[in-house]
Amino acid sequence: MTKPKKFDQDLIRQLATLLDETNLTEIELEQNDFRVRVARQAANGAQTIVAPAAVAPAAVSAPAPVEVAVSADPANHPGAVPSPMVGTAYLAPEPGARAFVEVGANVREGDTLIIIEAMKTMNQIPAPKSGRITAVLVTDGQPVEFGEPLVIIE
Repeated sequence: MTKPKKFDQDLIRQLATLLDETNLTEIELEQNDFRVRVARQAANGAQTIVAPAAVAPAAVSAPAPVEVAVSADPANHPGAVPSPMVGTAYLAPEPGARAFVEVGANVREGDTLIIIEAMKTMNQIPAPKSGRITAVLVTDGQPVEFGEPLVIIE
């Protein structure tokens, strides 16, 4: 495999500036078989990450989650569990397996709610508190952004 060419610092700075000017959370640039992603990790935009990444595999489709009535903006719900990273959300440990949680299920603090794949690493997202799942806001294989609400626990 050939070593990818290095992007110059000015291009990376320009991408970071564009990220701030457009209020985007992520920008990705691909040239040939090399890709650079600049992603905002903090809500205030103070920190950015620049990382080369391999092309991600196609997402596996699964049934859509069932939702209970949720306020107009689930991100403002006090029980919303936000995504701690950019990646792909998976509701079950493997294709065809039962989902970690479903609407109406009771969870305890620390129980796995969802897995988020980021840069080929599977990250278990634990419940921050005990309670009942009133909404699952993502589908299996759905790309998620940093801070995007995943589930609501009441």
